[in-house]
Amino acid sequence: VRLVESGGGLVPAGGFLRLSCAASGFTLDDYAIGWFRQAPGKEREGVAEITNRGVTNYGESVKGRFTISRDNAENTVYLQMTSLKPEDTGVYYCNAKHSSLSDGVMNFWGTGTLVTVSS
Repeated sequence: VRLVESGGGLVPAGGFLRLSCAASGFTLDDYAIGWFRQAPGKEREGVAEITNRGVTNYGESVKGRFTISRDNAENTVYLQMTSLKPEDTGVYYCNAKHSSLSDGVMNFWGTGTLVTVSS
């Protein structure tokens, strides 16, 4: 069971990136997926989330600039980031969670991908 993030890199302010979160060993269909980030010296914060039904929610600092989407056929969730700012710099992690009476609580994290936005 793995979550693997990719797509990070170094971009200038105002640029864009698309992050991917690919799952292996399980299917994402029944999972809510969240993107989190952690800047140096700061706590991890939520960026965006998408439920198993496709309902999305965003952190205030990224509303209007980031878009989360899921492709269940590809077993992948994406985070499209535009108008990037230096304060968006950090390691971005994806999280998959699912809970039910039959399955219990399932919670997986990826190892992260680094996004650096230069000013």
